[in-house]
Amino acid sequence: MTLSPKRFVVFMAFSCCVFSLIAFAQSWPQWRGPNRDGFTADEWMASNWPDSLTTLWRVQVGAGYGSPVAQDGKAWLLTRRDELEYVSCFDLKNGNVLWQQSYPAPFNTNQYATRFGKGPFSTPTLADGRLYTLGVGGIVTCFDAETGEVLWRKSFTDGPPDSKTFFSGSSMAPLIDGERCIVHIGDDSYGALTAYHKETGAEIWKWQGDNPGYASPIVVEIDGVRQIVTLAQSHVIGVAVQTGELLWKIPFTSEWRENMPTPVLYNGMVIYSGVGRGVTAVTPKRGASGWTIEQQWHTDEVGMYMSSPVLVGDLLFGLSHFNKGQFFCLDAGSGKVLWLSEGRQGQNASIVKSGDFLLCLTTEAVLSVAKADSAAFQPVKSYRVAGSPTWATPVYFENKILLKDRDSLMLLQKTN
Repeated sequence: MTLSPKRFVVFMAFSCCVFSLIAFAQSWPQWRGPNRDGFTADEWMASNWPDSLTTLWRVQVGAGYGSPVAQDGKAWLLTRRDELEYVSCFDLKNGNVLWQQSYPAPFNTNQYATRFGKGPFSTPTLADGRLYTLGVGGIVTCFDAETGEVLWRKSFTDGPPDSKTFFSGSSMAPLIDGERCIVHIGDDSYGALTAYHKETGAEIWKWQGDNPGYASPIVVEIDGVRQIVTLAQSHVIGVAVQTGELLWKIPFTSEWRENMPTPVLYNGMVIYSGVGRGVTAVTPKRGASGWTIEQQWHTDEVGMYMSSPVLVGDLLFGLSHFNKGQFFCLDAGSGKVLWLSEGRQGQNASIVKSGDFLLCLTTEAVLSVAKADSAAFQPVKSYRVAGSPTWATPVYFENKILLKDRDSLMLLQKTN
């Protein structure tokens, strides 16, 4: 068949659009997915829920809580073996290692945090052919994602971090915005939210108003100003992404100074939570004399310790740490709790929205598939996906799950 020039242009445009959609659907380049919000572009297993999942491959990778990232048939992961941190690139077809780099990462765990191990806790970030990692001791590295070549590296300390002030180590996932690689590095006594040039590693700006928490930041626009919003050690903060200027901050110190959940933005409101502090929604507003903060609502019925919530329309879904783990749904506009699941669901859960469903993976390696609605928590299917704890958020694509458990990486597929 011969296409006229006009039809050829239309055909090529259509083909490019289809290819773009497919490439996007298979891309999971950072913490919590393509947009850092717990949404997957694929409607993973949107129908015909199988009775079981098949393991296509499984490889030993070492310890670590961070999630894998994936794109174009490859996956990348940050892990630990003894006193070395490893950054590895895998072939998604078979789990073969395509390249691997390691570097010394000594870390003396605080006596009160030994049960969490030596990490690492951070998820890598993939952008423009580069991979950015943040090790447990504050080592920031930029790799060539294709070859593994180290392009630049920054270290928070010259030697092992002080276990008295570096409680559990770094856990935030690097954030790429424009030319900036943004990380919050430091310990309990000193820290700096820092923007490095993503290609050269040159420092662009630094804000030293609070030490890092364990949350990963998001970039949002509030009142016409593009800004980084995150939970630091003692505050919720908004920082101008271009300059590093502090726009606003709210005092917020949770129990044990462990601010972990990633906040979300809903209709101009920042929704955040911490262990023992319930869930709060505030509206930052810009005025002639600076920024003001107006609280919209607060609830003590639920609270989030380690788990980050997912916003679906007007509904906020999450895992409360009350009653040893309860899934919940609340109205994001009013803060009203619409339902609570039974307790004892798990210490932590990663929640991903796929199509009309929520994919909820607990640390007990149970994956529950539930309808994303306001009626109740009613799983339509549950799977035991591993034999050891699963702290990391999986990657969902093409009816497959790329999953990290305690010390291995595996690829699962639905079985009809």
